[in-house]
Amino acid sequence: MQGYEIRVRGQVQGVGFRPFIWRLARERGLAGHVLNDPEGVLIRVAGALGGFAEAIAAEAPPLARVDAVEVSEFEFERVPEEFEIVASQGAGAETRVTPDAATCPDCLAEIRGEGRRWHYAFTNCTHCGPRFTILKALPYDRSKTTMAPFEMCAACRAEYEDPADRRFHAQPIACPDCGPRVWLEVAGEERPAEEVGAVLRAGGIVAVKGLGGFHLACDATNPEAVALLRARKHRPAKPFALMGEIEAIRRYAEVSEAEEELLRDPSAPIVLLGKSGEALPDTVAPGQQTLGWMLPYTPLHHLLLREWGADGSGAPLVMTSGNLSGEPQVIGNEEARAKLAGFADAFLMHDREIARRLDDSVVRADPPMVLRRARGQVPGTLPLPEGFDEAPQVVAYGGQMKSAICLIKNGQALLGHHLGELDEALTWEAFQQADADYAALFDHRPERVAVDLHPDFRASRHGVERAARESLRLIEVQHHHAHLAGCMVENDWPREGGKVAGIVLDGLGLGPDGTVWGGELLLGDYRGVERRSWLKPVPLIGGDRAQMEPWRNALVRLDAAGLSDWADALFPDAPRDLARQAAAKGINAPLSSSAGRLFDAVAACLGICPMRQSFEGEAAMRLEALAGEATQEALAFEARNGMLDPAPLFHALQDLVKADRQAQAAALFHVSLAEAFAAQAVALVASGEAQAVALSGGVYQNARLLRETLRALGDVPVLLHRRTPANDGGLALGQAIIAAAQSERD
Repeated sequence: MQGYEIRVRGQVQGVGFRPFIWRLARERGLAGHVLNDPEGVLIRVAGALGGFAEAIAAEAPPLARVDAVEVSEFEFERVPEEFEIVASQGAGAETRVTPDAATCPDCLAEIRGEGRRWHYAFTNCTHCGPRFTILKALPYDRSKTTMAPFEMCAACRAEYEDPADRRFHAQPIACPDCGPRVWLEVAGEERPAEEVGAVLRAGGIVAVKGLGGFHLACDATNPEAVALLRARKHRPAKPFALMGEIEAIRRYAEVSEAEEELLRDPSAPIVLLGKSGEALPDTVAPGQQTLGWMLPYTPLHHLLLREWGADGSGAPLVMTSGNLSGEPQVIGNEEARAKLAGFADAFLMHDREIARRLDDSVVRADPPMVLRRARGQVPGTLPLPEGFDEAPQVVAYGGQMKSAICLIKNGQALLGHHLGELDEALTWEAFQQADADYAALFDHRPERVAVDLHPDFRASRHGVERAARESLRLIEVQHHHAHLAGCMVENDWPREGGKVAGIVLDGLGLGPDGTVWGGELLLGDYRGVERRSWLKPVPLIGGDRAQMEPWRNALVRLDAAGLSDWADALFPDAPRDLARQAAAKGINAPLSSSAGRLFDAVAACLGICPMRQSFEGEAAMRLEALAGEATQEALAFEARNGMLDPAPLFHALQDLVKADRQAQAAALFHVSLAEAFAAQAVALVASGEAQAVALSGGVYQNARLLRETLRALGDVPVLLHRRTPANDGGLALGQAIIAAAQSERD
């Protein structure tokens, strides 16, 4: 019998797509079948389609993302009698995998209701629940997830096989009779999970097993509990994330409509919100004006908050990553007992395995930006811009910090999850596992390997070795070109769209001239760039030590500005003479134009953690917080032959500090840096050399600087990061698209 074959591509597995198609076909009286295969969803329909194909994209399930609906003729060997869901076919992966999704309203109502899933911590359906964190292989079927050991009971099987049920073919389906279980563990003794609230109310710390790993939880309103957690984790100042119901969040933060939308998104990220209303202990986020909040995103979290709030407090909980300092998040029960015993007074455990560790994603609503791309957002893909339809398969390995991997295949870019800093041995192991994991999961066979230009990055060495071992083409990509290209591809900038002026401000990246770049205005496209303006380079005294000790950066900037006496007064106990000798002789003091180190220098001049910062970016974050809403007119940098010299700024800063106007000094720095680069970029657009301006690099995580730059740019077209990180977490995306743009003869 003559019929039609319909191929649906996109995020269409693990989202209830097959039952949706089944119901759609039945409603229209169509016969045939639907199945999952490596390319997505395949539908075969006997007879005329009517409006069936058009309805597929228009009425798709809430978690689905339909990229294409392709219709072709098909001949049935026998006439089908009805429409069926049939078994998955084929091996290999051409489709995307669905990210994990927060508990949907229907499941939440069920947990709070009186049915058989009352208070069940693993309630889910096709509209919510674990996906990527439990998946071991494609196609997405229960047998290939960490739910495989839990055989469905008769009641769950009936729901699973009932097309009218929202759990129809929901692979993680479970109930108390057949699914995973949860318990509290104290001093090796198993106790009822309901006792967790008592531990928290007593000021204790609980290790909580979530979707992508363990968190450490404590009462966020209890300064002694927060201080205890900081002492045990040896984490003196880095901000803690918080979890609470929306009513609790509103007590401590002002939540806009856009911010609430982000909080309630199925990806359930941590959302940065400004402090407002009641105050939490300053130790939650020392020196910061924003806090990172998330809603409970699993039934276990909802039940945890219920038990915690059983006394009517409704207070939020600190929910910080459960790991040793610098190591990746713990995911296994035995691993948690071994590594977190020194931190936690109790463990809230369950017996469902976590297939891969995923940190919480971090986002901001104004200006909108993804700061960390992880749980709930990966492994979502981005379509490649116009002109990349025939792009080869590429793997890109990112940088040394905030490491992430990117794959290009079938016109899509898959930017992997945040891994961390590759200097740490266990993070390096996680990087290698992620490389093998993504390749196997997505049946990826690259033709090209892209790496950072820096030869000593572990990710670069890994890529070089793989390219040599497998005889693949190697493309080495300059760090800031990758930042620019990543911003361009996220904004769907066409391959032949013309050149873009890229303001790229970050910490460190090796330039082709052998110096360390970090404050650049580039002009170029996917194929190449030229450097048009840059911050005046100064020595990084002590190399890597300059990243952690802001006084070193302040010393060289003040000396360069003729303010050595002020430097001597500011840092009397620092080894200034030795530092100056090292800078003069170039001993472990490479020249750098880093905007990140300029932030550190200004912060040190204003008394912000001058001798040492306890985590990367601490000085810059505190400097932004200090600026607050203070206003100042921009002070021009000296511009000569492309070089932007901030020396005049430091003279103005000295005057403001003497007048005890630190907030105005911090604001002056932000507006002046923004204006200096924006003026140069606007000139490139005005001359016709550039068609738009792109803003990238980790420094643009600073909301105040981003707003000031946008204001200074006026009405020129601007490309921004919204769905991928501006920091090095997005670096691999830029590397990958640059490698894809290289012709065979380049």
